[in-house]
Amino acid sequence: MTGRRHAPPPLGTFGPLGTRRLLVGAAAAGSLLLSGCGALPGAEGGAGGTVTVMTWAPGASDDADSVTMAGVTATAVTYAKWVNVQGGVGGRELKVLTCDEEDSLEGAEKCAREAVDRDVTAVVGSYSRHGQTFMAPLEAAGIPYIGGYGASDEEFESFVSYPVNGGQAALLAGNGRQLAGGCAKVSLVRPDSVVGDDMATLLDAGLALGHRAAATDVVAPVAATSYDAEAAEALDGAPDGCVTAVLGDRTGTFFDSFRRLPGNDGGADISSVLGSVSQPLIDSTGGRDSPFEGAFVTGWYPVTSDARWAEMREAVRKYAFADDTIDPHDAGVQTTWVAYTVLKAVVEALGDGEVDAAAATSVLNHGLAVDTGGLTPELRWRYQDMLGSAAYPRIVNGRVTFQVVRDGRLVSQKTGFTDVTETLSDAEGA
Repeated sequence: MTGRRHAPPPLGTFGPLGTRRLLVGAAAAGSLLLSGCGALPGAEGGAGGTVTVMTWAPGASDDADSVTMAGVTATAVTYAKWVNVQGGVGGRELKVLTCDEEDSLEGAEKCAREAVDRDVTAVVGSYSRHGQTFMAPLEAAGIPYIGGYGASDEEFESFVSYPVNGGQAALLAGNGRQLAGGCAKVSLVRPDSVVGDDMATLLDAGLALGHRAAATDVVAPVAATSYDAEAAEALDGAPDGCVTAVLGDRTGTFFDSFRRLPGNDGGADISSVLGSVSQPLIDSTGGRDSPFEGAFVTGWYPVTSDARWAEMREAVRKYAFADDTIDPHDAGVQTTWVAYTVLKAVVEALGDGEVDAAAATSVLNHGLAVDTGGLTPELRWRYQDMLGSAAYPRIVNGRVTFQVVRDGRLVSQKTGFTDVTETLSDAEGA
């Protein structure tokens, strides 16, 4: 792989970035401020005070090309409610500012500048594919960006970014590793756009570790209502192997075309990555009768039914029961939860000292080890913990999980995590 890596598509959708008209009115200009009422339970003897952070993501939009990730900000608000009842973070009340970044360059910059103006301690668990506009204001103000979603290059490059997963790069490399275990031949169906250019290289690096040949690279239009020609090409490239499609919210459309393909007798297995395939998609396409039954899926975290997600599920049940924007199966919701787990560890590590952006950054840079309860490996952001490659210098967690759809549910195919850090390095040199 040569040159600058293009930003990956947002998991769950893809399309032209475009410049979108800013929304007007108070809903777009303001942010939601969440604060507890009265003294925090269990806060006696603690450090006291408050910790103010921001989470941003695109809200609802009438633009068909825009991403909607309202569950991300809703999860941040829910986390604050949940943790404040328990005494807050490090004995301090957690206040969460939310911002709709509108899936636009201008909206992302607007949210970042508001975070600077409000002097937040960190931006936590956010989603935006416009790092080229939101990261510079954070860098100038020294505000750490914790978690994120891996939807822009800057999340794996900026010195103020502290990612908790390996982004789509890790998913593609991991998918190659997963398929290498049982697929003699593989076809990759990916978008015909700059965001899809590196997918084959990443997948092939994973396949190579399993001594498999490179995948047949099937390029698909980014906005199609059917994929009959691409389905035929994919099946021809792997008639008795595996077809993996990473087309964001068009993945279901592709596999519908693939399922209806004349002459497709089910000889080829299907696959994807979490975000392009999700539990809600499986449910909406028939559950155990879904075309995704038996599909192999690569993810960042344990499956949602895993006991390690019990606290998140309980928090959502108690404090967001009626909020249908929060789907515990959604990778954005899960990433936000993990990111706030990191924030809690940062504040606790500061003890009775001052909690601000500079202090949080110092703790993160000087070897804080964060236990996420097994949702990720232990996270640490020292120089020696980072991948350090030209394309992915800030990745500290190059591990993925292998899942499979059985009886209409995503379940673990393999226990534990698979480390694809070396695979990512191999892909960069390819």
